[in-house]
Amino acid sequence: MAERFERHKQPWTADEIHKLHTLAKKGMALKAIAKALTRSEESVKIRAKNDGLGIVKLR
Repeated sequence: MAERFERHKQPWTADEIHKLHTLAKKGMALKAIAKALTRSEESVKIRAKNDGLGIVKLR
């Protein structure tokens, strides 16, 4: 069963945004970044797109 995220629609903090940029530049996969930030993959994908970041999606 999929994990539930209790942080539904929480605003992004400056630390989370910085960590997202750092992990994306290292080439981490979407799933790994989402888990590290304790956010949904969809949330991470949307934020990365808004910030102009490319994220790898491993299968």
